[in-house]
Amino acid sequence: MGYPRIGENRELKWLLESYWEGKTGEEELLNQAYKLEEENWRRQRDLGVEILPVGDFSLYDHMLDLAVTLDLVPGRFKSLQAASPLQVYFALARGAEGVKACALKKWFDTNYHYIVPEWEGEPRLKGNPYLESWERAQKSLGIKGKPVIPGPFTLVKLSGGYEDWKRALRSLVEPYGQLLKQLEKAGAEWVQMDEPALVLDLTAEEIQEMSRVYRELAGLTGIKIMLQTYFGYPSFYEEIIRWPVAGIGLDFVQGRHKNLEFMERHGFPPDKVLGAGVVNGRNVWRADLKNALSLVRGLLKKVDPERLWLQPSCSLIFLPLTTAREEAMPLALREGLSFAHERLKELRILKTALVKGEDEVKEELEKASRARESLAAMPGRVVPAVRERLASLQDKDFVRGLAYKERKVLQEKAFNLPLLPTTSIGSLPQTKEVRSVRARWRRGEISDEEYREFLQREIARWIKFQEEIGMDVLVHGEFERPDMVEFFAAKLPGFYITQNGWVQSYGSRCTKPPILYGDIWREQPLTVAEITYAQSLTAKPVKGIMTGPVTMMKWSFVRDDIPEEEIAYQLALALRDEIRELEEKGIRVIQVDEPALREALPLREESREAYLGWATRSFRLATSQVKPETQVHTHMCYGELGEVISAIEEMDVDVVSLEAARGGEGLLQRLQQHPFARGIGLGVFDVHSPYVPEADQMVSFLRRILKIFRPEQVWVNPDCGLKTRQEPETKEALERMVAAARLLREELAR
Repeated sequence: MGYPRIGENRELKWLLESYWEGKTGEEELLNQAYKLEEENWRRQRDLGVEILPVGDFSLYDHMLDLAVTLDLVPGRFKSLQAASPLQVYFALARGAEGVKACALKKWFDTNYHYIVPEWEGEPRLKGNPYLESWERAQKSLGIKGKPVIPGPFTLVKLSGGYEDWKRALRSLVEPYGQLLKQLEKAGAEWVQMDEPALVLDLTAEEIQEMSRVYRELAGLTGIKIMLQTYFGYPSFYEEIIRWPVAGIGLDFVQGRHKNLEFMERHGFPPDKVLGAGVVNGRNVWRADLKNALSLVRGLLKKVDPERLWLQPSCSLIFLPLTTAREEAMPLALREGLSFAHERLKELRILKTALVKGEDEVKEELEKASRARESLAAMPGRVVPAVRERLASLQDKDFVRGLAYKERKVLQEKAFNLPLLPTTSIGSLPQTKEVRSVRARWRRGEISDEEYREFLQREIARWIKFQEEIGMDVLVHGEFERPDMVEFFAAKLPGFYITQNGWVQSYGSRCTKPPILYGDIWREQPLTVAEITYAQSLTAKPVKGIMTGPVTMMKWSFVRDDIPEEEIAYQLALALRDEIRELEEKGIRVIQVDEPALREALPLREESREAYLGWATRSFRLATSQVKPETQVHTHMCYGELGEVISAIEEMDVDVVSLEAARGGEGLLQRLQQHPFARGIGLGVFDVHSPYVPEADQMVSFLRRILKIFRPEQVWVNPDCGLKTRQEPETKEALERMVAAARLLREELAR
């Protein structure tokens, strides 16, 4: 259904960054990208994939690819007339001088980011990259691949800028029809139309309009459409199975019980192919193959064998490439995992068992069962002391001593901050030197003492800079942290850090999610040394910053043998112990980042109340023991944050910072409707663009914020951490940000 794009050694990352730095030309970029795409096809074919996805590869993001294909390019990019199409493509994602990038949002409830298409005019077909990819596969490997295209409804659902969604959806019939006819004419038999938006809470009107669009498309082309759903179960199953498509893909991992219930109640059309997602495309635990065989045999009672496709539950872009390169991993853990390659091997084992009989793969089936048993018995999987501490929790452990209004008075007196206090979110640029020194330390080429001295020099240098430009609440820069989750996971029992478990977050940005396999507790300080050192250098408050329990869990590959609520509370207690020590050492501002709280919001309304209940309680468990004078912050970014404003209130924070620099219009509208009484900082510049807005642009944005909030509520900050930015642009952006705050203070004083 889709394959990791980045390459075995993150070749796509290095290729893109070389191009952006001007070291690689366009022709070389494309040639090397096509070679990587072809290698991806070869690997899948060698692993037994018979219906090969094509067109799923992307230089940045698949939604951006579709937007450009349909000429959904906002008018502000017309100023780049001298730029090549590829330069415009990257400008949409990253911005350009004086031109703001399109919004960056999370792909449903995953940690993958997509570029939000913007509608300003009618869509029209402007090229066909899916056909080009299909032709490359035909030429290089002699295969007729299955083009993978985001469907029209998902495109509309995840876009912005149009006034009438029905009109926007109907306007896609002609360009989609042209695209499909071109594929059909070239000889493509199947096309995979991804419609994950079908698993959202939809209305009968939305289903009716979708039905109309697919019926019109069926009248324009004879190509076979696999209508692919994933991340749960579709709304209105009984209507969807009547649409004129050749196949329907269902997720039998996340949506197993509901999809089986639907098939039992409404059946499955005898003239359609069922794409059965029977192994997990989002998490890494080895499949229970005997259970999967039982599932498929049940499906074969309703679907003929020639009309059943075995596939993962979703695209494999959410998984690392292979466990084969994890030589240092404990054997019981490695044998208990399946990354992308191992998932495809699992499908091949299932097919062999079904076609030739279980005896043909008896050894593989037994090996899978033994591996799961060994994983369950691993040391650290169950720690009695951790379980006992959880069992002893009481209601008072989740509540702060004083209400927010009373705390606010004490904090104002303790900090004496100016109006519109300025701060940064946390991380500062991780230069090549920082990354190089950290790598040398990990390899044992420099001592712990040399590494600590280097970190202290970097911290001191940036504390001095922040003081010089007049920042009010400082950050230590997080130079010791390769990643906001990996850093903590490396110090907490129950996590394992892979060597090569990279996945794409967006564009060239790759992350290495830790494996959360066992019970969690704090056995050593996590952040104390660096933060207390930074605080010793200044009289201004320095934030103690850590990653929150929900984010630490959701940005890891999390164990699936106990409830997520229990895991979140284990993490919260570990953070609680860290926060207690920070406070004892004199740290007066604590920031617990929870960007995953919104992105992990269940896609269905029916599950949200329970999730938000334990998610906000885990935050309060981590932060509730602090003194009233200690100011608790949180940070969130890149989601529809307006949907969780009430939950943020429930977290009982003192200050929240939210991303608003790219896609903040909807958030501002929501905040106007929702009275929010706490401190709030809405990002005044986009940290994912190398282009820095002028101070007067920041002032203009802050004036809009001041129409919604009282001045004493508003903080001034970037929209996220600055780790990925270059040092000169970071300093320039922060200087302009502080200048903007000063200008507005003067206005308010007058």
